[in-house]
This record gives sequence, structure tokens and C-alpha cells, in this order.
Amino acid sequence: MMQGWGHLVARRAWTVLITGLVLVAAAAVFGLGVFDRLSNGGYDDPASESARSLVAERKTFTSHDADIVAIYSSSSMRVGDPAFRQAVRNVVEGLPQGSVRRVTSWYDTPSPTLVSKDRHSTRVILTLSGASQGEKAALFDRVRPHLQARGLTTSVGGQWAVFRDVNEHVSTDIARAEMISLPIVVLLCLAFFGSVTAALMPAFVGGVAIFGALALVRVITMVTEVSVFAINIVTLIGMGLAIDYALFVVSRFREELARYPGTEREHVNAAITATMATAGRTVLFSGLIVAASLSSLLFFPQSFLRSMGFGGVAAVLVAMVAALTLLPALLAVLGPRIEAGRMPWRRAAGSPVTGEGAGGPGGPGGPGDRGDLVEATGAWARLAHNVMRRPVAYLLVITIGLLALGAPFLSARWGSTDEKVLPVSAPSRMAVDLGVREFGGVKSSANIVVQGAGPIQLKGYLGRLGTVGEVQSAVVIDQVPARRGSGGPTSLVQVGWSGDGQSQQSQQLVRDLRAVSPGPGATALVGGASASAVDLVDSIGERLPAMGAFVIAVMLVLLFIAFGSVVLPFKAVVMNALSLTASFGVVTWIFQEGHLSGPLGFTSTGYLDVTQPILMLVIIFGLSMDYEVFLLSRIREEWDRTGDNTTSVANGLQRSGRIITSAALLLAVVIGGFATSGIVLMKMIGIGMLVAVLIDASVVRALLVPATMRLLGTVNWWAPGPMKRWWERHGIRETGSTS
Repeated sequence: MMQGWGHLVARRAWTVLITGLVLVAAAAVFGLGVFDRLSNGGYDDPASESARSLVAERKTFTSHDADIVAIYSSSSMRVGDPAFRQAVRNVVEGLPQGSVRRVTSWYDTPSPTLVSKDRHSTRVILTLSGASQGEKAALFDRVRPHLQARGLTTSVGGQWAVFRDVNEHVSTDIARAEMISLPIVVLLCLAFFGSVTAALMPAFVGGVAIFGALALVRVITMVTEVSVFAINIVTLIGMGLAIDYALFVVSRFREELARYPGTEREHVNAAITATMATAGRTVLFSGLIVAASLSSLLFFPQSFLRSMGFGGVAAVLVAMVAALTLLPALLAVLGPRIEAGRMPWRRAAGSPVTGEGAGGPGGPGGPGDRGDLVEATGAWARLAHNVMRRPVAYLLVITIGLLALGAPFLSARWGSTDEKVLPVSAPSRMAVDLGVREFGGVKSSANIVVQGAGPIQLKGYLGRLGTVGEVQSAVVIDQVPARRGSGGPTSLVQVGWSGDGQSQQSQQLVRDLRAVSPGPGATALVGGASASAVDLVDSIGERLPAMGAFVIAVMLVLLFIAFGSVVLPFKAVVMNALSLTASFGVVTWIFQEGHLSGPLGFTSTGYLDVTQPILMLVIIFGLSMDYEVFLLSRIREEWDRTGDNTTSVANGLQRSGRIITSAALLLAVVIGGFATSGIVLMKMIGIGMLVAVLIDASVVRALLVPATMRLLGTVNWWAPGPMKRWWERHGIRETGSTS
């Protein structure tokens, strides 16, 4: 199949290239309009109790949301001074008409919680008029410029201020990450590819992947909500896979091109055909596996995670298609000119990324060697033989080491996103910290919508709520009379306590509040930030087994189709689980426990955002399989050629080890740029993926895989008779020349 496709692309190279570039240009124009269609938030499960409570609250009552918390301070005036009072009132009276539904201030509601302990600060709580998240985000942007009070220091907090700061930091951080990583990537590409023209191939594929994915995401926004964070994964996955696929395809093309003397068109076409039959096949399976891994995010109801799935799958599929169409077409047009701009250290023959023993016409691994037990020579082959002489020792030491790195993950604590993901210099984070200092510490609350409870029943319910845990208050803040036949009024109860709403104690308190019955015939829905965190953790935990089963099942099927073995797919899943475990342990040790917070420039939240390990899992699992497929493809080639397990593993590692390491190093640079982010979420994903990629490409692929394959021997390629016969007839096998 892939051989025929390669032959077609080689013969119609200019047609494929021009058609593809026109489509990419159209996609770029269309896709850049996606930024105006992306949403904020999207962390809730619409079916959860907290989400249903919020819907009921907004439907029944005038909103009590603290959308904006503005703190006004003066070092010389007190809040009761006429000038202070007038400055605040001028702000309130100057707010855009129709944008604010409710204003709560000390001047109208003299609550002690609205005045600081030294009485030099007061806070004004604004409820925006919008009903949806999009409306409120737009209204916040409209109101924000009108909040400054003349003669007073103004600090603006609240969830929309936090979202605005997060979005601004994300945009700035992505730009900075690209400025840091791209020059390094360019230099490394020159070093690995050895020529200017070849080094431009990853940028070519990456540009196509990003523009194409943006266009697909914009199409998706026409039918469903997509979060702004989808752009992060488009950039990361698009560029990351572009690097991998360009390395795989270009290096194989150079190998195949070196087999034929001269520059005749038929030789270039033959090289493209063989490249697609081998490296093209690898890219196809890699793309399908990574896309399947990312598509598992669609199991979750949170639009934040689903958006990451949409963006990731779009980037993977476009990168894969570009590497199978535009890239080989461009290589066919260039032919030997792929070496244009050759670096001084580039040898006259052989690819700088294929390592020793790549072979050429008549050399080891060339056409004349098919069927011979010729072993490649070089550092990677020597390493493989060293490992395979002591497979048990390597297996035990590495497994124990990786499990030890993963041990901190056993004590992971879970929470949700709040202002603490921002750097301490962010305006909304500063406003929250100021409120904590000046207004009596951290306070948390839950809003409970109680339906059908009469006055006496409601009073008893409030009394029972007041006895739960650390609850300090339980009061009715709004009430709507009973409708005919409803059985009682609908009341909005607010329960307050001291402490961080994301802490384990607050989450347990929410569960305890939900266990309190409002009485016969009445219902109670507990909502609020802490309740949302509880529901987010529970929702993800509930769907995680199904998501994991789907990913593993797809991997097993695709890897069997690729390699005709039922053993290697299970081995690959276990190998990836070990690198994931180590990565999760490192992330927990750093971000939950706060180690290295100073050098890395963040404040530990004391817990992990529950959505981030899920993202890390699907991205790292997919990228790990990318390297696994490439390594096993080369080993399978050698197995088909030699029939000897030890030789095939050594030769396969020799011919792929340097490429995998080069791809991992380039990807690590791209990921490392994200680790410089001021947003804790992005920093955590960047560092977690950086650890996983480096471990996977070095320790797992170079040491653990040869050790396990040596122990398994010929069992590596075993499959039950019917499955083996099916694969012999229908499996997609590499039919190009081997190296």
C-alpha cells in the first residue's frame, strides 16, 4: 500500500506539492480567525451537582456571583472618609449601563467582611449581567477600564480577572517559549541533518501542521465549544511531530538515495518509493496511534479536556498527512539537492543522523546483504550487545529506578484551577493575596440551592449544616416564594468556613455537606468553587478506566497490524507505563511538594491540578509510542532479513538509535520552552513531558527494550495461528529496501 503511494507521489510530485501548498495557504487564512471563537474555562461537568446547582441558582435568583472583586485602598484615608466614599461611588455610578447586575459594597451593605482590619481598604463585589461564560468574559473586558478610582489604589480580582491574566500570560509565554526554543532547534537541526536544506524540513512540516490544525479547530468551533488552551497543544504537538516525522522521512530518503549512483529521475523516484514503504509506513502508524491516544480526551465531559483532544488530533493528523504527501513530494523535487548548504562536518556519504553502518550500495545492510546475518557496527549496536549480555541485571535496575522515581505519585493530592496557577506578580493574583492579608485570611464558601423546604424544615437544615466540620456560618442569602404545587419555597443557602477551598479538608467538607439531608420532600444541590473541584476530581476518576481501556485497546490492535505480534504490543504498553510513572512521580515531587520551586520560579499549590496528569498521560503515551514504532519498525526489518533475534535488535537499534535520540532532543527543546512559563499548569506539563521524553528515548528505548527483547527471544514475534495467518495476508508490511 505505502509502496504504491510512494510511487504515485514521486511521479506526480509537482502536482502534489502545488495543490498542497494552495490548500495550506487557504487553511492559514481561514485558521487564523479561530482565535476570536475560542472560549475560557470549561472545567465543569454539566451533569455534576455543582454545575446543576449553578444552573438552578442562575435560573431562580438574581445572580450572587462574585464575578469581579475590586479592592480600593488608601494609606492616608479610611473607608469612612467622605473623599474615599465619593471616589468609590464615582466608580460604581460610572460603570457601563446594563453590564452589571448587582453591586455589593460596604456603603450599601455595612458588612464587616467588606472592610479591612485597619479600615484603610474596602472591597466592592460586582455581579456581571451575562448568563453564559462568553457573555461574562466580554462584559468583564467592557467593565475593567472603568474600575479605577481616582485618588485610591485599585486591585481587581475575581474569576474573570484570573482568566484574563491566564490568557495574557499564556500568549506571552508561548511567544517567549518559541523565541527561546526555535533558534536552538534550528542550530540542532543543522547539526543533525548536516545541510541547510534538510534542516528546513521540520519547519516546513511544522508550519503546515499548525496552520492546517488551526483551520480544523475553527471548523470544530462551529459545532461545539473549544477552549483557548487548545492552541497550546496545537503548537506543541504540531511542531513536535513535525520534527519526528521529518527526521524519520528525510534520513530514510538519504539512505535510499545513497543506494543508487547518479542523479537520474528514476533513481530519485525509487528512493521516494522505498522511503514511503518504510519510513512512510512508520509515520502512518505513529500518527494513527498518537491521534488515538489524544482522542481519548473526548471521553471526558469537560470542554477544556475535549478541546485539547480536538486540537491535538487535528495537529497529529495534519502533521501525518503533510509528512506523507507534501514532504515526499518536496524531496522528490529536490532529489540530491537535499544536501544543498552542506555543513563542513557533513561526510561525503551517509546521513549524519543514521549512525554508523547505515550502508550504501554494496555496504552492510545494502541490497546485496538481504538474508545474510550481517551485523551493523557502531556505538548503538555495541550498547545493544552489552545490554543483551546482561538483560536481567539491566531490567531489574532500570525498573526499580523508574518505580522509585514514580513513588511520590502515590501520595498525590488533587484539586482544580484557581489564581494560584498565576505568578505572584499577576494583577489578579496580587488582588487575591491582598484580600487574604487585609480581610482576615482565606475564606471559602458553598452555595446550596434548597427546594421544597418550609421555614421550620429549612431552619433545622441550617442547624445541621452548622454542625458539619469547620463550618462557621450557614445562612439564607436569597429566597423565592413557592410556586403553586411546588411544595415550598426555593432558598439559596451560603455556608462559609476558613481555609483554602482547594484543600483536601475543604473537599471533604463539601462531601460532608452533601451528606446532610434537607428533610423529607426537599432537595439540596451543593455548589461553589470547592464543590466544583470535588466534582471535577470525581468526574475524571470515574471516566479514567474507560479512557485507559480505549487507549490500550487501540494501541494493541494497531501495533499488531504493524508488526504481526501479540507480545510486542503488551511490552510496549508496559514500557510506556514505566516512563509515565517516573514522570508523574517527578511532577508530584516538584509541584505538589514544592521542591525546586525557587529555581523554577513558582509557588506550590500543595496539590496537582487533576486535569494536567490526564493531558500528560495522553501526550506522553502517544509520543512514546512514536519512538516505539520507529524502533520496532527497524528491528522488524532486520528480523525479516536475518531471522536472528539478537542481530535484529542490535542492527535495529544501530539504525534508529541516533535518530530517536536526535528527535527526542529536539522535542525536549520545544517542550523545555513551555517549562519557562509563568503559568504553573504549563510549567508542570513542560517539565513532566521533558522528563518523560528524555527517559523514554534514552533509558527505555536504548536499554530496557533490548533487555526485554533479548529475554523474550523469538517469542517477541509470536501470535496465535489464525492471527498470524491474517497478518501474513492483510498486515501492512515494509517492502522497501532495508538498511
